[in-house]
Amino acid sequence: MINAYDFDGTIYDGDSSVDFYLYCLKRKKRVLKKLPIQMWAALLYVLKRIDKTAFKEKVFSFLQEIEDVDTYIKDFWKEHEKKMKDWYQKQKKETDVIISASPEFLLKPLEKKYHFTVIATKVNKKTGLFESKNCHDVEKIRRYEEQFHKKIKEFYTDSIKADKPMLEYAKVGYVVTKDKIEKYEGE
Repeated sequence: MINAYDFDGTIYDGDSSVDFYLYCLKRKKRVLKKLPIQMWAALLYVLKRIDKTAFKEKVFSFLQEIEDVDTYIKDFWKEHEKKMKDWYQKQKKETDVIISASPEFLLKPLEKKYHFTVIATKVNKKTGLFESKNCHDVEKIRRYEEQFHKKIKEFYTDSIKADKPMLEYAKVGYVVTKDKIEKYEGE
């Protein structure tokens, strides 16, 4: 059986997409050119005029201002890998699967070092456009089943609301708050 984990807030202390955006902004001020579009998209999303995917595509449009995204990603992880939580480091297994709504291009570089498999949202790292459905909610289950034919033994997340389908899909679910891990008993 496989153990599966959400990434942001669960085994990574924070939101890797936000951290990557801020990292890029510090190094490439041209990223600010996209701020008006991003703010407008945020307003439309809050007003329920656009869906989460359309909103996130506008947020990730900042990638259009970066010539060598791969170098930025590599350097980002050199600086931010320290945010991987210790409790995960102690229990990780080579059969682990990370299932995240974060962009696949951002998490894939961690696969070799941590020996886990990443299932995440496919986002074009040059345009910011989505090439798959946002990997959240029941889409996480669909994407997992597409790749694996084994039941999930344990699933870990920081958000019952976002990952309730996964918590109920796994044999045992756990909710992570900072470094505290509690068994999910259902609602």
